[in-house]
Amino acid sequence: MPLAPGRLRERGYNQAHELARRLDAGKTDARVLIRARETPAQSGLTRAERLQNLHRAFALEASRAWKIEGRRVVLVDDVMTSGASVHAAAAVLRAGGASHITAVVLARTEPGA
Repeated sequence: MPLAPGRLRERGYNQAHELARRLDAGKTDARVLIRARETPAQSGLTRAERLQNLHRAFALEASRAWKIEGRRVVLVDDVMTSGASVHAAAAVLRAGGASHITAVVLARTEPGA
């Protein structure tokens, strides 16, 4: 799951990318799916508001988009609350031609958290 550039600078690392690298470093490419725009924090938003907040937040990096065409893709995230981020990211991957998308999430919180 990509982070916005500002958030990545603030944190210093992408926790979802670190998890993905440990699953299979040779197949992990954090530069295919990118965060296309900064978004406000999701906490305190309803699922519908979260989906709206993430509208056009993800995109495929044009020079790497070919890597997912017809491929099975695993989307890794650290924590899932409503599933809005995974849903929005998967929609971009699907539109880019991924044949199958599986989401792997380390932890699940209660919706509304």
